[in-house]
Amino acid sequence: MANLPPQERLRRFGAKNVLIRNLLAELFGTFTLCFVGLSIVVQFHIGKTKFTNWLGVNIGWGFAILFSVQSTLRISGGHLNPAVSLLMWSFGHIKFTWFILYSIAQTIGAFIAAAATYFYYIDSFDHYDKGIRSVLGPTGTGVCFCSYPQEYLGVLSPYIDQIVGTGALAFFLCVVIDERNGIPKVWHPTFFSFLLIMIGCAFGMNLGYPINPARDFGPRLFSYFIYGAGVFSSPYNMYFLAPIIGPFIGALLGGWLYFLTIGMQNPPVEGIRNTDIPYIDQDGELRKPLTA
Repeated sequence: MANLPPQERLRRFGAKNVLIRNLLAELFGTFTLCFVGLSIVVQFHIGKTKFTNWLGVNIGWGFAILFSVQSTLRISGGHLNPAVSLLMWSFGHIKFTWFILYSIAQTIGAFIAAAATYFYYIDSFDHYDKGIRSVLGPTGTGVCFCSYPQEYLGVLSPYIDQIVGTGALAFFLCVVIDERNGIPKVWHPTFFSFLLIMIGCAFGMNLGYPINPARDFGPRLFSYFIYGAGVFSSPYNMYFLAPIIGPFIGALLGGWLYFLTIGMQNPPVEGIRNTDIPYIDQDGELRKPLTA
């Protein structure tokens, strides 16, 4: 033991319980995803596109997905999104209680990421709005933390936007993880990053493609302590539910649409090992394929 490197000696203190280990991975994975992603949004918004443009935002979020999922893929499956966890529950890969706990851990991670982003950039916020915080308006900075719709959108449009955007995410995510498509597991995070860039380029105009209840609600909850109740009533009451309800519906529709239209028709491939898919089964150990 004395001859082992320090990090190897510390491994014996790691979590032994599978659920605890997975929850820690989901919390810190979502933290890294949102800390990097929100920082990109701050540079875009407060920097007035001087430091990055819209394409840079999409590419930056794509890389945030790549490395955050890669860091957690082998432990928890790298969901980092309650809508993805709900889809995995519907496929029978995790228990419903695990879905609930994953969602809480992911939201906490996003909340902490918003706090870290705010205090990292607090001088930039002060310079931008002279210390007078407002959610929307000429010097509004609420959009740095969570989504707000374009002023011309109707009340139902954000729900449709989030159902479509998350549906596309879930559909193509299933394309990647379906082992019958033969995409090596090591490449999954890279394909997920391309997927997010595609969604941002295609569906980002209406409200910024949150497509992740934890990514939107966690930072929105933190921003409540900065801006007040306006974050839950701007630009109208109950808008904040759209990036929560929409992704849950969209994930189920998109994921099962793939299975029912393509996945169930996909012929089996000889030599595929069922342990190659990075999702946890009901017992928390055996990894199961998307299609049997």
